[in-house]
Amino acid sequence: MKKALIHMHLAVLLWGFTGVLGRAISLTAPVLVWYRMLMTAVFMAVILVYRKQWIKPQPRDMRQLAIIGSLMGLHWVAFYGAIQLANISIALVCLSTASVFTSLLDPLVNKGKHDVQEMMLGCLAIVGVYLIYRFQQFYGAGIACGVTAAILSSVFTVLNKKISNKYPSRTMVFYEMAAGWLFISLLMPVLFHYAPQTNFLPSSPNIFSTAWLHNDWLWLILLSLCCTVWAQSLALNALKRLSSFTVTLSVNLEPVYGILLAFLFYNENKEIIFNKGTQDLNWGFISGMGLILLSVALQMLRLLKPKFATAGYIKEKGGID
Repeated sequence: MKKALIHMHLAVLLWGFTGVLGRAISLTAPVLVWYRMLMTAVFMAVILVYRKQWIKPQPRDMRQLAIIGSLMGLHWVAFYGAIQLANISIALVCLSTASVFTSLLDPLVNKGKHDVQEMMLGCLAIVGVYLIYRFQQFYGAGIACGVTAAILSSVFTVLNKKISNKYPSRTMVFYEMAAGWLFISLLMPVLFHYAPQTNFLPSSPNIFSTAWLHNDWLWLILLSLCCTVWAQSLALNALKRLSSFTVTLSVNLEPVYGILLAFLFYNENKEIIFNKGTQDLNWGFISGMGLILLSVALQMLRLLKPKFATAGYIKEKGGID
């Protein structure tokens, strides 16, 4: 049990690192996502072949996996765009509203009934986002991208739920990553048409020089191999031994870990907690973040009740943040 708990928190910590690595990589968001999805698909294919776990989905399911992968690619583009237009903390705070959007969208897709309490929690999160925008309008574009990433995350999570019991998680991740990579590839000509100066090749300075910290290839490999493939394996192994309460509680710590890592590596606490250029506390951001985290915490407590709790959240999540 203790080993499983360590694995679970290590997986969540690795997911929390995605924002830090995303900011470290110099590529624009679409190009970054193109490389991440390609590398993840290749790493996952090697694992599936090595373990002889290759499964070919049915044509109908393949189409659904392709749609999910495409949405996932757009989600990542929006998420990394939020980091580049604002910062890691704001991107993660906005992304933390995804669970609330999921609770609102799930009844529409799976033909259920909306819960009044969930609707109220959704309104609470939206008010929180508005407060952040109201008092940090110079991050407006980043906030918009962060909320878009949250909405897209909720959509593909709900769609994943409908197919998650048919195939192993690694199989789903491979086909979703491959489909997402193809979809982003189709969008690349549009990017280079409107932004011809976009750099497509990752930087690769001499690893023996002090510039190796700016090696995009290194961070892309870590992002794909550690924060996606390894994190997913850790989470799936831990899921076999931990209760749904422990799993859900651990996963909801991801934005907390990510924000703390952003504070540690990039001193973002000085960018967002204080008003720009002053030592005055930014009560707009603090209040907005508080409302969003409160809505997520309340939703988490509801899901942890025996009526709502399930152990399948990690399988739906797929370890792909």
